[in-house]
Amino acid sequence: MISREPVIRVGIFEKQKQISGEFQGAFELNDSLSVDGLFRMDVDGDGISFHDSQGLKLPRQKKIVSRPHGAASFALHHVTIGVHFHWERKEKQAFHGNLHVVRDNGGLTAINEIGVEEYLKSVISSEMSATAPVELLKAHAITSRSWLVAMLEREEKNVGVPSQRCQETADEIIRWYDREDHALFDVCADDHCQRYQGVSKIISQTANDAVEATRGVFLVYGNEICDARYSKACGGISEGYEHVWEEKHISYLTPLSDAEANHAILKSEADAEKWILESPEAYCNTSDGKILKQVLPSFDQETTDFFRWKISYGTYELENLIKEKSGIDFGEIDELVPVERGSSGRITKLRIQGAKRTMTLGKELEIRRWLSKSHLYSSAFVVRKEDKHFVLHGAGWGHGVGLCQIGAAVMATKGFKAEEIVKHYFRGAHLEKLY
Repeated sequence: MISREPVIRVGIFEKQKQISGEFQGAFELNDSLSVDGLFRMDVDGDGISFHDSQGLKLPRQKKIVSRPHGAASFALHHVTIGVHFHWERKEKQAFHGNLHVVRDNGGLTAINEIGVEEYLKSVISSEMSATAPVELLKAHAITSRSWLVAMLEREEKNVGVPSQRCQETADEIIRWYDREDHALFDVCADDHCQRYQGVSKIISQTANDAVEATRGVFLVYGNEICDARYSKACGGISEGYEHVWEEKHISYLTPLSDAEANHAILKSEADAEKWILESPEAYCNTSDGKILKQVLPSFDQETTDFFRWKISYGTYELENLIKEKSGIDFGEIDELVPVERGSSGRITKLRIQGAKRTMTLGKELEIRRWLSKSHLYSSAFVVRKEDKHFVLHGAGWGHGVGLCQIGAAVMATKGFKAEEIVKHYFRGAHLEKLY
C-alpha cells in the first residue's frame, strides 16, 4: 500500500477541436513563456496552436504544459458535466494545479495535474453540497480517497491487461462499464469516475476541514485499500459488486439493508416486485427538503423521486427509443422480461421480446441506457403493461453498490460519525492512516 500522497491526472476535456479559457494569474508555458489572461488552443494539423489575448502565438506544439506561479489558477470554458445523464449541461470551471493539453487522434485533451488531497476537496464539494454535515463529508472523503487510490494501484498491477467488458452473442449482449481505460489520464472529471468540478464550486471551510481531518485515511480490507464504490440512492438495499461489474465477489461490497430495520435480501422475482412497489423504511427513503437541500448540489435537487419512481412509454415510443439507443430493430415490443436480478432488485439481465427480434440485455447500466433518452435512475424496476403503455415502477438512483450518498447523509443528520457510516456500508473494512 502507498505511504505518501499521490499526484493524479484528471481529464477535463477530450476530443475537442478548440479549448478556451483564462489564466487567473501568471503561468509558465512549456518551461519558457510566462502568460496571463484569456487564451485559446486549437487543433493545428498534428499539433496544437496557442493564442492569448496579448497576441502571443506559440509555434505548433504536440503538448502544452502550463504551470502556475504561486496561487494562480486557470479556468476552462464550456466544460460539460453530467455527460449523457439527464442533468447534462456546460459550465465555466476553475482549477488549481497544472494544465496539460495534449494533441491526440481525437483532437485536444485537457488534463489537470493535482495532488490527491486538493482534488478531494473539489470532489466532496462536487458530489455533495458543501453545506452537508461534516461527518457525511468526512465519510465521503474516506470513500472517494479509497476508491481513487485502489484504482491507481489496480491499474499499476494490470498494465497491458485488457478489461473484459462485453460478452456478445446473436441473442445476448452483456456489457458493463467500470472506470474507462483512459490512456492519457488517471480519471475523468465526470460521474463516470468521480465528479470533479475544480474550484468553481465554492469549497467551504467545512469541506476543507473534512478532507484535512481524514488526510491519508483509507478503508482497508485484507491488507488492501478498498475499492470503495458509491451511488446516489440504493433504494433501501445495497447491491453486490458482481451484479454490476465483473463476476467477482468482493466481501466488503455485498448487499446489505440500508436501514435500522434488517430488511431481507431479495431472492426471487416475487420478492423484488413486492419490495419495489412498496416504500419501506430506509435511510435513503427521505423527502425531507431541508436535508436534501443541505446535502445535494443544486442540479441534483432537480431529482426528487429517487427512492421510488415511475416512467411510462407508449409501445411505439419504446420501440423507437430502443432502436435509437441499440441500433437494433426489434419491431413492435411485446414484453420486457426480467431474467436475472441482483439482491437489491436491480435487473442484471432483461429480455426484450419484439415482433422481429428477441434479445437478452445486461448489465444494469446498459439496461438503463437502452430504456431512456439519457439513463434510467436505476435498473431496479417492475414492468406493467397498461393500455398500450409500458409502465416502469422503479427504486433507487444509480448502481446501488457500496456507500449510499443520500442514506449516508441521513445517517449523519441522525448523529452517526464518519467511521460508523463507512463501516455500515463497507462491512468488515477498517480505517488506516497511510500518510
